[in-house]
Amino acid sequence: MNKFSKSLIASALLSTSMATSVALAAEQKIGAVNVQGVFQAMPQSAAIQQTIAAEFKDQTEEVSRLEKDIKYYLEKNQRDAATMSAKEKKELEDKIIALREEYTNKAQPLQQQIQQRLKDEQNKLLGLIKQGIDVVAAKEKYDVILNANAVAFIKEDHDISKLVLDQVSKVN
Repeated sequence: MNKFSKSLIASALLSTSMATSVALAAEQKIGAVNVQGVFQAMPQSAAIQQTIAAEFKDQTEEVSRLEKDIKYYLEKNQRDAATMSAKEKKELEDKIIALREEYTNKAQPLQQQIQQRLKDEQNKLLGLIKQGIDVVAAKEKYDVILNANAVAFIKEDHDISKLVLDQVSKVN
């Protein structure tokens, strides 16, 4: 009988704690936001691409010109190799090697600079999204906001992505 009463008490406590958990969860207002979708839909996101493209335009054009030059001289080498003297072949090969080195020395650092600038600007926008989420959550009295990509299912009326997008679109 002693074991029976202990298990009955344990069952009662477990049932009470589960009921309390359900009651607490029912009181919480939970929402979700599609951060990636908001990021892509932000007007500032497109502006970043244009700004970075303009900022690195000259360097990008120079690297592109080097690519075209390398391609031209490689084609010329294939096309005219049979009629060129050994000296001309050597000069052309040296020119191609020099252009490839110059390309490597410029392209890789440029790509890293662009990636770093893009990352910095994206982090600023993610900060704006976080602020937007905070504002919407406070205004709408949400207790918990989840990333929609991490949620298997959420009702449409709990998705605050549109509200967050409206909030961050106001900020310039």
